[in-house]
Amino acid sequence: MKEKIGVSKPMPEITLVYDRVRWEEKTIVDAAEKRGIAMSRVDAKSIFLDALEESDVEKKFGKVILQRCMGYFRGLHLTAILEEHGKEVINRFSVAEICGNKLLTSLTLSRAKIPTPLTKVAFTPESAMEAINEIGYPAVLKPVVGSWGRHIVPLRNKDIAEAVFEDRQFMHPLYQIYYIQEMIDRPPRDLRIVMVGDEIVASTYRYAATDRWKTNIAVGGKAAPCRVTKELENLCIRASEAVGGGVLGIDLMESPRGLLVHEVNHTVEFKGAQSATKTSIASKIIDYALSKVKGSE
Repeated sequence: MKEKIGVSKPMPEITLVYDRVRWEEKTIVDAAEKRGIAMSRVDAKSIFLDALEESDVEKKFGKVILQRCMGYFRGLHLTAILEEHGKEVINRFSVAEICGNKLLTSLTLSRAKIPTPLTKVAFTPESAMEAINEIGYPAVLKPVVGSWGRHIVPLRNKDIAEAVFEDRQFMHPLYQIYYIQEMIDRPPRDLRIVMVGDEIVASTYRYAATDRWKTNIAVGGKAAPCRVTKELENLCIRASEAVGGGVLGIDLMESPRGLLVHEVNHTVEFKGAQSATKTSIASKIIDYALSKVKGSE
């Protein structure tokens, strides 16, 4: 998928940046090609940049960049360089910074008065145990940075909590930030809403696989269409606006006290959502990128 850019050719206006070619990246490229839209592709793992020299960025990137790196820190730092040199990045640095960190997401949603699960944060195993005593069992421990449901652990009793916290002391410092949420009494599903700008382009339920708790498609979850109610639409628009907008995946849960937003994804995977809608999500993303190109002229 890597594309060599000859010096004699004009730079395409849109650049796709990636560090792993997933179904989503292939679909975005296909959607652009079918419409005759030139798009350069850059593998973030294969480049280096003079962080202080604008001309180096100009040689490698178009006016608008679709930033699709799976690696959170790689994509975040690359976005910082690109924005510093005047590039329009989808999604912006501020959006990626918030959405890539679950604690920052929770703080941002709470500030906007968007309903979220009860959340406690601790910095030692001892204070984490106290936090769970307040929340009550069962609870859920999540890493502040991570995707695909990895390292998310249901804490069903004190023994499990103590064992997990003991292990976390020997892991990366990020895992020693104990981000703990109540376990929501929900159906065996959650909602994944894909938003492009202020438009919902896909609305799906994600059902957990048999005998599984996590609904992530990456671990066997299945997608099915979900009707967009006015309540759901308003809540998703507010969540998108709170984090800064762009191309986002908003995850919600049905709870006894109504819909709760528990995560917002800034490099949203949409293979599952695409299977449950007739709308071409990739084409909507291309449309959005083109609108940003026109806005930068």
